[in-house]
Amino acid sequence: MAEKHIVVQGATCKCQFGQVPDKLKVLTHQKEYANDKDASRKLIVTTKEIGGSTFEKNTFGNCTKQGSPPPPCKIMVTEWQNFYDKVQLSNGGFIIVEDSKAVCAIAGTPCIEVIDHGQRAEASRQNFKNADRDIQQQINPLVDSEEMSKDQLSYDEQDDEI
Repeated sequence: MAEKHIVVQGATCKCQFGQVPDKLKVLTHQKEYANDKDASRKLIVTTKEIGGSTFEKNTFGNCTKQGSPPPPCKIMVTEWQNFYDKVQLSNGGFIIVEDSKAVCAIAGTPCIEVIDHGQRAEASRQNFKNADRDIQQQINPLVDSEEMSKDQLSYDEQDDEI
């Protein structure tokens, strides 16, 4: 997958015949996550995300493909193209990557593209443990990287100490 990002839930897509982007939802599995240290939010989007409920608002605005004046868009994904076919996930789907495109039933062409893959880097306690303390101190002198790597007390433990 040379330098391509995996698309995750919350990724932003747009249609070449619409005006407003919409965010992807994953409804076909609850198992595989990407770049999500708690494995709770960033489900991997697969080729099984088809149909009419694969997006949060399920619209890209008005559909200019349907004439003038353009009626409201109702997204209906029939298939995904240019996906990563070397890995098949538990739902039987293949991984959608940032240059994949979806085919809409109205347009009949791959007109829906990914404009933001949805992944965000999340710093974890292990990142701070592995960081070079001298460099971290120079980059951000106001943060004590040793304190960031320690376990924080829960609310119950804090009450006991007070």
